[in-house]
Amino acid sequence: MWFFARDPVRDFPFELSPEPPENGPPGPWVLHRGRKKATGSPVSIFVYDVKPGAEEQTQVAKAAFKRLKTLRHPNILAYIDGLETDKCLHVVTEAVTPLGMYLKARVEAGGLKELELSWGLHQIVKALSFLVNDCSLIHNNVCMAAVFVDRAGEWKLGGLDYMYSAQGNGGGPPHKGIPELEQYDPPELADGSGRAVREKWSADMWRLGCLIWEVFNGPLPRAAALRNPGKVPKSLVPHYCELVGANPKVRPNPARFLQNCRAPGGFMNNRFVETNLFLEEIQIKEPAEKQKFFQELSKSLDSFPEDFCRHKVLPQLLTAFEFGNAGAVVLTPLFKVGKFLCAEEYQQKIIPVVVKMFSSTDRAMRIRLLQQMEQFIQYLDEPTVNTQIFPHVMHGFLDTNPAIREQTVKSMLLLAPKLNEANLNVELMKHFARLQAKDEQGPIRCNTTVCLGKIGSYLSASTRHRVLTSAFSRATKDPFAPSRVAGVLGFAATHNLYSMNDCAHKILPLLCSLTVDPEKSVRDQAFKAIRSFLSKLESVSEDPTQLAEVEKDVHATSSPGMGGAAASWAGWAVTGVSSLTSKLIRAHPTAAPAETNMPQRPTPEGLPAPAPPPAPAASTTSSHGETQEEDKDTAEDSSAADRWDDEDWGSLEEAESVLVPQGDWGTGGQASHAGQVSQTNNPDHKSLESDWSSWEAEGSWDQGWQEPSPLEPPPEDTRLASEYNWGGLEPSDKGDPFAALSARPQLTYASHSQGKRRPSWPGRSVRSVGGRWRPNALRRRWPGAP
Repeated sequence: MWFFARDPVRDFPFELSPEPPENGPPGPWVLHRGRKKATGSPVSIFVYDVKPGAEEQTQVAKAAFKRLKTLRHPNILAYIDGLETDKCLHVVTEAVTPLGMYLKARVEAGGLKELELSWGLHQIVKALSFLVNDCSLIHNNVCMAAVFVDRAGEWKLGGLDYMYSAQGNGGGPPHKGIPELEQYDPPELADGSGRAVREKWSADMWRLGCLIWEVFNGPLPRAAALRNPGKVPKSLVPHYCELVGANPKVRPNPARFLQNCRAPGGFMNNRFVETNLFLEEIQIKEPAEKQKFFQELSKSLDSFPEDFCRHKVLPQLLTAFEFGNAGAVVLTPLFKVGKFLCAEEYQQKIIPVVVKMFSSTDRAMRIRLLQQMEQFIQYLDEPTVNTQIFPHVMHGFLDTNPAIREQTVKSMLLLAPKLNEANLNVELMKHFARLQAKDEQGPIRCNTTVCLGKIGSYLSASTRHRVLTSAFSRATKDPFAPSRVAGVLGFAATHNLYSMNDCAHKILPLLCSLTVDPEKSVRDQAFKAIRSFLSKLESVSEDPTQLAEVEKDVHATSSPGMGGAAASWAGWAVTGVSSLTSKLIRAHPTAAPAETNMPQRPTPEGLPAPAPPPAPAASTTSSHGETQEEDKDTAEDSSAADRWDDEDWGSLEEAESVLVPQGDWGTGGQASHAGQVSQTNNPDHKSLESDWSSWEAEGSWDQGWQEPSPLEPPPEDTRLASEYNWGGLEPSDKGDPFAALSARPQLTYASHSQGKRRPSWPGRSVRSVGGRWRPNALRRRWPGAP
């Protein structure tokens, strides 16, 4: 039934490329490019067409088919599939290129390095060692035509047509009959002299010497040319001379040849060969060895071939992260190798790993990702950023490690253009408000202000109107001088986003107050910004028709073009303050903003000069007024009380324009107006925290970006006189306020805001220490104090 016959070539799962066959090596095989029908993956197909009268060549081809199918070694051409019919033989291998074509292309591209050649020759010698020492086989065809190169630049030994057993049980070496191949035979095979007594590897090692000569000097014209090493590297010449020596017994074993070349100063003793050897055995290495290897790998990648990095290093890095728990150490080499990938490959191989890394709780990995975000941000699409990356990045704003908080702020410069409306205008602004108001590290507050100025153009019009002026105004009142500079620069960088009314009524008065700042850098930037805003106002005043043009960006939905202007105004802070941040964090890991050695804000007229802060003590402070050692606290408060009558504190109305309302953190958020008046004397005072206490309690960002409200006068005291005891002194007395306190006063009770009663010591505040009520230091109270 002939009509049931099937064509095996047509049903073969691989197909030959329509391109003409490559200029393959001399011999019975013709090399074609091909692909797998199911997946389209590239392969190489060696084709032998059976011809009448060529039975000997056919037997050689079939023997090569069998050898290649049964031999498995990383340095021998990898067999994938095969087809044997009466008319042809098809052998499918990994996609490779003949070594001669590969070297020619590399030389023309100007990228061939000795590192590549050293590793390639190492692989061929290792394959010969496997055949001779482990399999007792003689290759009998080592030459340029028998070596192929895969896409990773790995050299593979092929050309197994004339292989035979070294034990002699399979007969002698087959006849080649091809002059191009016979020129590589050693001289002892050409005559019948006694020199034929040799080691089993002698002939292959002679041919290896011919291969080395051709790699560095080109095609071998004749055997006599081997006497001149030519361009063979000096470190390899002594070992090369051993290979092409006339005495076959002197030629070393392949394993011994490798050992000689790997000796210190040898041709194969370099970082590239060591890296490849480690990657071949990485699965059996200890975790500590892997960590050290990946840490040092990124330094060497720049000198490695691009194909090697893409096709050999990258898969190992991905495997190490996925299954080896390598952690953050793979990030630096991973992103460095990613530069060699096209956009499609990057999306397929790198981005899934990056997205998975962002969900990790490992701090080292998170900070590495944030530091190197600029290397992969362009490959991230907006849905991925908003749904899979930003929710994890937000946790960095709340991290207790200042370095992570700072890097999270900086990363917003890259993420902001890809954030949606809710994440950018609501979630991000909440975190920025909290950082600018409450973060204890001055440089982080500064960078928050700078980042806001740079991304301000991406905000919606309503958010810009509500946020920018208040945020930059708050920054100008920061005790950290660079933060004040950043606030001024923020105004200047976003100058086109304010109406003329805002410029005249809100921004310029604030900038004018900074012209007397104690820090010269703040004053200089303030004068520059004032001149800029005044020139705008003056131009509109001269020609009112320009108002619409000047305010065209005020109500625009977004104006990404402003990013460049912001960068030119405030680019210094993100890059320059980074090192300052690390120094401050190392020197003062728990220092509050007011504890830095920066100049204090100018003291308003009518208020005394602030007292110098006390010497550092071992006790710690907190936002809720945790107690210190009682004797130290008493001494400090007594000193303050002794100076009370010597200083003119002015009135509350005079302080309204310069003092920010301060919540009493020690009493659950109730306002302590006495603390407001004397806040410049308190070294632990956090002037930026008070305005945001209500926002944090409510959890609403709308309340976070409000204009600082003026200080209101203290409420009228409605308590009964019997509820507190002034020790027999009227508040208006001008005598010694402590004269009546020489004897221990009678303990009385005052009402509490929660309806409880607490003991009240005349002339003193009280606190609970060790479960008992004790008086604090003597402290003067003004009339109506709570």
